[in-house]
Amino acid sequence: MRKVISFHHASLDGCLSGPNGEMDWIIFDEQIQEYAAEVHSTADTVLYGRATYEMMAGFWPKLPESLQGSGYHVEQARWLDNATKIVCSTTLTEVDWINSKVIKDHIPEELAALKREKGKDMIVIGSASLSHYLIQNNLIDEYRINVNPVVLGAGVPLFENISHRVDLKLVEAIPFKSGVVSLVYQGKAH
Repeated sequence: MRKVISFHHASLDGCLSGPNGEMDWIIFDEQIQEYAAEVHSTADTVLYGRATYEMMAGFWPKLPESLQGSGYHVEQARWLDNATKIVCSTTLTEVDWINSKVIKDHIPEELAALKREKGKDMIVIGSASLSHYLIQNNLIDEYRINVNPVVLGAGVPLFENISHRVDLKLVEAIPFKSGVVSLVYQGKAH
């Protein structure tokens, strides 16, 4: 069975972005780029909420010339083009990025059915609201959280409006030279 992986950068106090959406605190050096590429290689489907999809669709298919010399960015753009992109949104009706589709209704059931299909894992990148929704509906199988050495004090939390206990098992902790630590947790059922 395929897994749904939540892959996020977070501050030490558990924020995905600052109070005004700031993400300039995220460390994304060469070592973390290599790790991200490794994680992405285990997935063939990306799950997005509407806002993140629109941001990503406006950036990656038209990779800026300034980044076209970067091996990581070129490979990331290629991987994203080839991946199936599923947008979970009740408001978006059309998507135009190659290999994209929208799920509007019965999102938990649709994603549960996708998990039973053959293929690589599915990964949530960004999309805080979608992550909150998936956590609330017990659809996240693995958390990969790159904890950055910064305390923001306020911002968009990784965990929000969770009304039930979520027991997790630490599978791996990967320290990077930059001070980032990647924590890999799986649900106890795995």
